[in-house]
Amino acid sequence: MAGFTESIRNIWKIEELRQRVLYTLGLLVVYRLGTYVTLPGVDAHILAEVNRQAGTNNLFGLIDLFVGGAFSQAGIFALGIMPYITASIIIQLMGAVVPYFQKLQREGEEGRRKITQLTRYLTVAITALQAVGYAINLRYGATGQAIVVSPAFFMLIAVIVLTAGTVFVMWLGERITENGIGNGISLIIMVSIIAFLPQAVYNEFTLKDNLFIVLLELAVFVVITAGVVLVTQGTRRIPVQYAKRVVGRRVYGGVTQYLPLRVNAAGVMPIIFAQSIMFVPATIATFFPGSDFMQQFGSFFSDISGWGYSSLFFLLVVFFTYFYTAIAVNPREMADTLKRQGGFIPGVRPGKQTSEFIDTILTRITLPGAIFLGIVAIIPAFAMRAGVTAGFAHFFGGTSLLIIVGVMLDTLQQIESHLLMRHYEGFMKGSRVRGRRF
Repeated sequence: MAGFTESIRNIWKIEELRQRVLYTLGLLVVYRLGTYVTLPGVDAHILAEVNRQAGTNNLFGLIDLFVGGAFSQAGIFALGIMPYITASIIIQLMGAVVPYFQKLQREGEEGRRKITQLTRYLTVAITALQAVGYAINLRYGATGQAIVVSPAFFMLIAVIVLTAGTVFVMWLGERITENGIGNGISLIIMVSIIAFLPQAVYNEFTLKDNLFIVLLELAVFVVITAGVVLVTQGTRRIPVQYAKRVVGRRVYGGVTQYLPLRVNAAGVMPIIFAQSIMFVPATIATFFPGSDFMQQFGSFFSDISGWGYSSLFFLLVVFFTYFYTAIAVNPREMADTLKRQGGFIPGVRPGKQTSEFIDTILTRITLPGAIFLGIVAIIPAFAMRAGVTAGFAHFFGGTSLLIIVGVMLDTLQQIESHLLMRHYEGFMKGSRVRGRRF
């Protein structure tokens, strides 16, 4: 505990790090305040009473979790950052099959700038489409009595405000990433999720008569969290030998180092991608309130505790784990870098064989990581069947826990890097945090 306190004190000693942390916290506070601003034309008191009496649909409750309560409160940030995530998925998928986007990916910084611009435009289009569905559901659902203006005016103003709200949240995330600490988009999602945690734990204690059951649930929660941290930080070390080089009077190389490959190289993104995809069919179904087929189609993607939903979610997580790993880790580039630096893997020829060797190992270690992420992602469904309240079940595993753990570790590692660059001890002395040891 003394070491942790010392690390916190060291953060405030470094002016740049202190400013980045305060800047990040300030923008996150702005985002949280915005979730409580209700859409024009909606009576917040009537809406709160309707939600209290009617309860919340499972899917809508999950969406509400990712936007910090703005969805159920008809806030200006009701759609949150998820349209941006959806747009990013589409652009990355197109980068794998469309030659134009493949060309942009090879153009370096200029290509990335163009892809970012296209992602923003697509975010606006997706947000406007989802805003129409949200406004229709709000106007013609049980919450319709909370609308105090004409339907046409409400539809127009809701689409404009919701689209502007998502663009503003996207801007906040980009500013945090550029001038703050951590990944801004991920931090916004994590803060939205954590906002529900205190109330969920309190409800679990008050609604359960058996204290032993609650303590057992918390113990399982701790074990699952430890497992997620273990897999997130797990690496496969490949030995790399560097040849001796004489530069002037100094000798370089001749030592064995290690190339660390993460078991979960994709991080938290597969979960976010899969969840965004699962939101789309239910959103489309809201456009057809009178169609029985579309309502049944939407109900399949609304029942998060159903076997069909869980199975499809599991497969999507596994798929996106491999997909994002293929994007994030390039074995050919790693092999070329080793060759240029005079390094080689013992028993493997430099060049193509090294690339194939790294790719084979990466494929093997990604499989257990992908399966583990898929299992953890669907644990809330089993927790709800076992009697855990829906609010706490979302934190019991699944998307919420994976996002919180992944984002917290990534943010701590960035703070750790700032501390170590200035010869301060970080948060995780003696640990095997990636980036500190290697």
